[in-house]
Amino acid sequence: MELTVLAFAHARETFGFSSREVICDPGDTPREILERLVPGADTRHLAVAVDSEYHSLDAPVGDARELALIPPVSGG
Repeated sequence: MELTVLAFAHARETFGFSSREVICDPGDTPREILERLVPGADTRHLAVAVDSEYHSLDAPVGDARELALIPPVSGG
């Protein structure tokens, strides 16, 4: 299946893209997909959303169409 991976704010700089189409299986996890896209990527402080809902890095993406990479946010 085809999945659109979106990177926002600092994640865009860290991973080197703002949007990328990838082929994956429903059993793939966001962590596995990111490792294929950017080997060795630091995901310790990264949040992800699958089809606009927060999601674990280690849970399968299922039949999702979109994976969003959300870096930590600070503000005041």
